[in-house]
Amino acid sequence: MNKKKEFVGKEATFVSKSTTLPVGMKRFDKGPYFDFYHKEDNLYGVYAERFYPISLGNDTEEMYWNLRRKAVMYDTPEKPIQIEGPQAGEFLDKVFSRKISTMYVGRGRYAIACYEDGGIFIDGVFFRLEENKYWYVQPDGPLETWLKAHKSNYNVKISDPSSRSIQIQGPKSQEILSKLTNGSLDENFKYYHSGFFDIAGQKVYISRTGWTAELGYEIYSLGRDTNYKKLWNTILEVGEPLGLHFDGILSMEMRRIEGGILDSNTDFDSSMNPFEAGLDKLVDLTKDDFIGKKALVELSKKSGKRLFGIISEKAFKYKSNVYLSNDEVIGYLPASTWSPTLKKYIGYVRFNYSSKWTDFKVRAESLDDGFIDCEVVELPFYDKDKLIPRGKVTTIP
Repeated sequence: MNKKKEFVGKEATFVSKSTTLPVGMKRFDKGPYFDFYHKEDNLYGVYAERFYPISLGNDTEEMYWNLRRKAVMYDTPEKPIQIEGPQAGEFLDKVFSRKISTMYVGRGRYAIACYEDGGIFIDGVFFRLEENKYWYVQPDGPLETWLKAHKSNYNVKISDPSSRSIQIQGPKSQEILSKLTNGSLDENFKYYHSGFFDIAGQKVYISRTGWTAELGYEIYSLGRDTNYKKLWNTILEVGEPLGLHFDGILSMEMRRIEGGILDSNTDFDSSMNPFEAGLDKLVDLTKDDFIGKKALVELSKKSGKRLFGIISEKAFKYKSNVYLSNDEVIGYLPASTWSPTLKKYIGYVRFNYSSKWTDFKVRAESLDDGFIDCEVVELPFYDKDKLIPRGKVTTIP
């Protein structure tokens, strides 16, 4: 469906001819915004059975700095699944590892579900739209099937609301969203708040969330009730004078790795439990029985962390192994990038077993097939308290 593109230098950290293939469109959803930006040499990926743009031919570092200084819009593939009914909260408390029924309407909550053995099944963000109606915005994975398999005698309905999301991220995003909603969305709309708003004479669902560790928002469509062309054009008409650009996910990927945001089935999967992935805050062992609780109680007593950050002066080989000084392979890099802010190459390292890895000197493979000495660090790489997305730090870099 597209021409292959050769990526060099910093962009080769993400994609190259050896990691891309043409993919047919017949079985996947190209999305309602696709035709508004498609070009023959764009590079796309497939996630949650949906196409999304990886590269539009923009300069990735230029888009990164626009994200950090102004605003960038992304067409993202994450997929909301709707759970509704009089027992929706009770059901979700059974399936997920933290309390969901205590959420307020108009709020979001990051949550994971685990298998019975404590391995992580999926992560995502909940929104409570009404008293008995929730959305769980999922990454790649068979969530809808999983929920239906566990609904048993609960009085709930599980469905796909056919919603697509547009992310508007960066320090100018609040001003853009305020103008789009005629002032209805303002500074009182806090981190992880959500709700219905009107844009261009039509209702959408907006959350103050995103995948960039910047101040940002997500605009969710309402299926066939949304006039996508009108929504798209209105966002650009309002946003472009304020510095808004549209980009593929490469600039977002740079920033999300800096921010310690994890990608399900890439940075962690079912072979890791929440304690190994550093997601222990998403497990509430004090609540009533839930899927995986028995295993997680035992794992909490003995599991250390396996997922860390890694820093180097040279670019990493794609999915490089990580070594101790004696050449023992102790893990690998599921994701890596150039950090324009830190001016270093960074990534995540999944170690084969838990330890206090920040005390160790390790090596990784470089793009030229050599080896590079690396520093292991805790995540995220900076802004440990998420003050930027919370709007507490407003200094423009």
